[in-house]
Amino acid sequence: MPQKIILDCDPGHDDAIALLLAHGNPDIDLVAVTTVMGNQTLEKVTRNALSVARVAGITGVPFAAGCVRPLVRPIETAPTIHGESGLDGPVLPEPVLQLDDRHAVDLIIDTVMAAEPGSITLVPTGALTNIALAARKEPRIVSRVKEVVLMGGGVATGNWSATAEFNIVIDPEAAHIVFNESWPVTMVGLNLTHQALATPEVAERIAAVGTAPARFVGELLEFFGHTYREAQGFDAPPVHDPCAVAYVIDPSIMTVQRMPIDVELRGSLTLGMTVADFRAPAPADCSTQAAIDLDVDRFWDLIVDALEWIGDPA
Repeated sequence: MPQKIILDCDPGHDDAIALLLAHGNPDIDLVAVTTVMGNQTLEKVTRNALSVARVAGITGVPFAAGCVRPLVRPIETAPTIHGESGLDGPVLPEPVLQLDDRHAVDLIIDTVMAAEPGSITLVPTGALTNIALAARKEPRIVSRVKEVVLMGGGVATGNWSATAEFNIVIDPEAAHIVFNESWPVTMVGLNLTHQALATPEVAERIAAVGTAPARFVGELLEFFGHTYREAQGFDAPPVHDPCAVAYVIDPSIMTVQRMPIDVELRGSLTLGMTVADFRAPAPADCSTQAAIDLDVDRFWDLIVDALEWIGDPA
């Protein structure tokens, strides 16, 4: 049976590819999409999500906008990576889907509570604000969620600071809540996603698909590649967020290690660091694990196959 997921995102170039992968893989049942501020303001990332939905021909899936700012801290966005729109590069089509009237937090709660226990996986690829608030507003969802598979953090790796990853450090209090609930959490962090590089060979494979969504992805990667070279010195951009979706599709695509993981809230140099405890064995009640290694070829096969499955709806 397809895995039912709620994709909580802040598109964002790699979030857009994650949305295309979730829609284009038959082993995923995309039951809802929610947005959160992050790569850009909530208004911008929500419009971007709806534009990507049009590119992919997504219909019948509720989209809802969520939190406009972190729980405690001022908003911080990433225009140096994603541009002023949050999705610079391609020309974005006008959205046709209408937003759900509910706040994203309420859509998450309603969807989880209406489903069979253990049937919904939460896949956050942005700040964890919506997920944390949903767990606080309706604690019963924690025992009903199958798993939280998040793109964020990293094992001894940072990008927004020397020790912290962007999605975590922009709302570390929310991340602390999510990592410390009793639901299973798989952290797909920078140590894993930096293996998912969109090399020129990958770009050629995507271009060969020849469809409008594939051309859209090519334009995303061209802009994303330029900003990653300028801002972080990468020869090819790491495509972070689809890695979390790929894990849900096929967990064997990654090696993972169970370990306690917590979020630093007070360190002057380490705020937002995901502190992973490698001391083995993990305690019996440990509910967190980190992705370590990626089967890169199989990962890109999933992306290409999804683009081929979507076809040319745009």
